[in-house]
Amino acid sequence: MKNTHCIAILGFGVVGGGVADLITANGGEIENYLGVKVQIKRVLDLRDFPDSAFSDRITHNFDDILNDSEIDTVCELMGGSHPAYEYTMAALKAGKNVITSNKEVVANFGDEFLRCAKENGVSYRFEASVGGGIPALSPIINCVRQNKIKEVRGILNGTTNYILTKMFTYGDSFDSALKDAQDKGYAERNPDADILGTDACRKITILTALATDKLVSVNDVHTEGITKIRAEDVKAVEKIGMKIKLLGRCILEEKPQILVAPFLMSEASPLASVNGVFNAIEVVGEPLGNVMFYGPGAGAGATASAVVGDIMQVIASGTHSKAPAFERTDYSPKEAFTDFKCKNYVALPKECADCTERFGKVTLLDSPECAFITELMSEKELEAACEGLNVLSRIRLL
Repeated sequence: MKNTHCIAILGFGVVGGGVADLITANGGEIENYLGVKVQIKRVLDLRDFPDSAFSDRITHNFDDILNDSEIDTVCELMGGSHPAYEYTMAALKAGKNVITSNKEVVANFGDEFLRCAKENGVSYRFEASVGGGIPALSPIINCVRQNKIKEVRGILNGTTNYILTKMFTYGDSFDSALKDAQDKGYAERNPDADILGTDACRKITILTALATDKLVSVNDVHTEGITKIRAEDVKAVEKIGMKIKLLGRCILEEKPQILVAPFLMSEASPLASVNGVFNAIEVVGEPLGNVMFYGPGAGAGATASAVVGDIMQVIASGTHSKAPAFERTDYSPKEAFTDFKCKNYVALPKECADCTERFGKVTLLDSPECAFITELMSEKELEAACEGLNVLSRIRLL
């Protein structure tokens, strides 16, 4: 084994800077553990950083990294699909390991990267792409797969979880909670990827791939965000001891059901107690039962921790962990979604109280509206019951 492992960082933003800071601050501990020094050889970015300790290693040309035979591992921390895809494929074909925090590129092209890495005798790792600093992907691969996994579900987006926490704890409206999240830097000026569920969709797609060895298209996953959750809904469900969380779910039945949507859950549920910008991933297996991974889902330090953890796994030649592996599938989970069954919270105008018989046996809630909980209904059955009605809100129950 070499005494020095040279890396390159693509993208010197929050995460890239966090990785550089972590390696600089804790390099001694890493070297003592591995017997190998991790050295940052190059940093790719469009910008110059004249005041940075790494200013002499900044490059604007990816070829400087690709053609440097001393660089062992490339950390792709840019975000987006392109040019992340092109840089990743080029690095793997050049015999360099690639580590990423980029959930978009993993969800869209992870199968190609894993195949290319195998063909070229290198590693492609992406622990930081789901759950920030939560060590969840490696344990799922190494410590849980001997069980029969029945479901993987989780709170996978810190921005939406912060917004919902504000709505429940302080009674904020959605718009007010979103503005607060933006002011604190938890939400982007354009928050669509978070609040529309796109970010969570990419992450549950990756988790599904690890649990099933099959990567589905993100376009085939039923995805809802939190934009339709109202203050009236929050007040109604609080009275029955329930909270609303945006969940990604992969339910492994004969036809796997994969979706992202708000769900009502009892306050006693472990996921209900996950507040603020924190994330949690719950795995349900047999005979294991329920196991939950919890921690900070974003931020420079948390995400950098996962990236550097993957670097250490690569240096250790996989002795501590089996590498991820999955292939693309043509299966569309939307085909099975109409058969997805659960109880539902439904809110209608007060004058529609006589319409509840459409929904079978219901439990009426204390609300100025006509709000109630249905018994188990499939998506198809609920859509039929709602047809022609002015449905103010509809939220599934976990």
